[in-house]
Amino acid sequence: MFSPLDKLLTNPVRLMVMSVLVKVNICDFNYLKKITNSTQGNLSIQLKKLAENEYISISKSFENNYPKTRCTITKTGIAAFEKHFKALQSYQNLDL
Repeated sequence: MFSPLDKLLTNPVRLMVMSVLVKVNICDFNYLKKITNSTQGNLSIQLKKLAENEYISISKSFENNYPKTRCTITKTGIAAFEKHFKALQSYQNLDL
């Protein structure tokens, strides 16, 4: 029996963002843009979806007169990522 996957995390950009944040906990927008090879607009939309579902929190500030956006993974996000990862692993263990 297949374990259900988290539909929010089946999107490649959102999955990459969560994978990075699980590892580093907090990261800025420009780094996520570079690591996901995403456009600014697409990354903004994907981060908004993760934040709306409380998988991440987003904080905005100014540093040397430049806007700075930082993303932090939440406990909900960690739990969702771990559940999604375990579900993926369960696909590997299927007896066909």
